[in-house]
Formats: sequence, structure tokens, C-alpha cells
Amino acid sequence: MAHSYTPGLKVLHETKVKKERRLPLKGEVVVKKGDSVSPDDIVATTNLPGNVQMINVGNMLNVDPSDVSGVMKKNIGDSFNKDELLAETKGLFGLFKSSVKVPIDCTCESVSAITGQVVLREAPIPVEIDAYITGLVTEIIPEEGVEIETDAVFIQGIFGIGGESRGDVHIVSTARDEEITPDMITADLKGKIVVGGSFISLEAYQKALKVGLAGVVVGGFNYHDLEAILGYTLGVAITGSEDLVTSLIVTEGYGKIPMGHRTFDLLKEHHGKFASINGATQIRAGVIRPEIVIPLSKENLTNSHKGIDASEGISDGSLVRIIRAPYFGRMGIVRGLPAELQKMESETMVRVAAIEIDGEILHIPRSNLEMIETD
Repeated sequence: MAHSYTPGLKVLHETKVKKERRLPLKGEVVVKKGDSVSPDDIVATTNLPGNVQMINVGNMLNVDPSDVSGVMKKNIGDSFNKDELLAETKGLFGLFKSSVKVPIDCTCESVSAITGQVVLREAPIPVEIDAYITGLVTEIIPEEGVEIETDAVFIQGIFGIGGESRGDVHIVSTARDEEITPDMITADLKGKIVVGGSFISLEAYQKALKVGLAGVVVGGFNYHDLEAILGYTLGVAITGSEDLVTSLIVTEGYGKIPMGHRTFDLLKEHHGKFASINGATQIRAGVIRPEIVIPLSKENLTNSHKGIDASEGISDGSLVRIIRAPYFGRMGIVRGLPAELQKMESETMVRVAAIEIDGEILHIPRSNLEMIETD
């Protein structure tokens, strides 16, 4: 039987989730291997170098660059408070002195005898990395971070915006084809992850931001509304760094698309449970999918784990989703994997899959498909 590997979209009732939590540069790991951690627990810290400001003391005091070090009030490496005297000339008989004050709290980093520039660096910026999920620290990466493992429900979406967030799962739609409307978003949902059905409008999402929802998980969204939210047109889909109170995870695609019944039923089953979500998405090389992680307690485990990285590839009968235009988000059944290359509209020769969608057979490049993987 024909068979092909393709990336899979995970909808798993029970799996081992492993998360690597790394600092952007070397620092200190503050937990130990074997520690139990909660999402808000800090696991590693560091300090980013502060911003730099340059002051041309030579020009400001009208002294030769080689003489700047002689008019400095402190040495390289010393700290200054805002408005403290940075440099001062001796003047004439102690009069007519010229001086320069520092505009910020800073440290003197260097003094150039060639340009007369003094480099000032602001205070370091503290950076803390939290655990993101409830779990066990299984590995320490010295001076960089940790790996955390947990037993959890794991669901991936097709697209998202906003970074990491967390809160209790709250189902607001009674059916997977029901739209989230503004009146469904009430003040008591602040800090929760709201799950809807087929769609959320721009108006409803803006209300979610105003109320302070931790996140929204829904089947579909209007692509053109993204510009109104982000303030710019989203080109290549690399997201996750947006400064949004409410992360948005779309599970099916753009437009009004009922949430997959496996996804909706699984989230409904865990209504009221605490979850961690991340809207970060990257659809080019190094695919990153938005995710929902719902940790499972020991009494909820069935020991029927499916490996999170396991993938059997697609074959005849596989359920797949198309991840490129013009059929983005549509789901269908594989009805054939022809071995020969076929020419696309772009004149490129590629391997395709025959996909049945609503009774119609479409020939789609295999690279434009992802498998819907469930347990």
C-alpha cells in the first residue's frame, strides 16, 4: 500500500509532553533535577546587558579626545546616578568650568581617546524563565535551562497569535459549529481559556482582549481581521511575540469552520481544568504549531500513552488537512498516493496525494498536507 511521511497535527488524549525552557543567554538555573514545578515557578534567571548611550564628551567640553579621560569624574566600570556629574573641565582659575551630566542611571563602559566618545550602559535587564507547565524537572542544562516533563492532553492548532498563557479551560459553545459572539464573553471569564466552536469575530476577540481572557481556542478566524489586531499585515506566518493579553489558537483554518469533533470533545471533556497554551506559529522550515497542554493527575492516567513525536505518515484512508492556499484549512481523506510526479500550475513537478473532500477528488502536493493524528 502507498505510504508517505507528512507532518502531523496532534490531538492526543494522553501523552508525555517534554518542554525545554532555555534562557536567551547564559545565566543561573534555580531548580534541581527531580523538582516538581508549577507553570509560574521560575526555573532559570539571567541579566541582559542594558542599552548603550554614547556621549561625545570631547565635543561637548571642547577638549581634545586624548584629554577626555583626564576630565572624567569617575573611572571606567564605575556607576553613575542620573544627573550626576560625568565630566568637568578645570576652567580658568577655578572659574568658567564646563561640565556634562549623565542622562540615566548607568555604568561607564569605555572612554575613547580617539573620538572623545564616552560609552554609558544602562542597568542590566533581568530575565526570568518560568516552567510554563506543571511537571517534573528531568534534565538540567547547565547555565542555560531545564527540560520539564508531564503527562498531559496535547492538542495542536493550525495557526495562532500571542505567546504563552495559562488558565482554566471554559467551554462557551454548546456545539462545535457554534460561533463565539461578544455576549458570550463576560467579565467572570477573565484569566480563563475560552473554547468556542466554528468562529470568533473581530468584535468578539476585541472584547476578549478587553475582558482579559488568557486565551481563545476556536475553529476559524477571518485572516483579514489579523491586521486590525496586530497593526500590520501578517506575511510569512511566524508569530508568538505579539504583545497580546489574549492568545488566539485557530484549530481548523480561516473562515467559519466547525472545530474538529475530536478536538472539541476532548476540550469539552476537560472543561474547568487548568491548561497552558502557546499561540506561537511557524509554517516554514522548523514547523511550530500553536498548542494546548492540559496536565493530567495520576488518577486520570490510563497508561495508554501515544508518543508525541510518533508519526505513521499518511496512507490510503488517512485524515489530512491542507495547509496552503487555495484550500487552506480544508480536511479530507487520502484516496491515493501516485508514485509519479505531477506538474502544478507553477510548472513545478511534485509528488501529490489524491484527497477526497465533499465527494470531489483534489490532487494536492504532499508538502501541503498535514496528518490529523489522534490516539
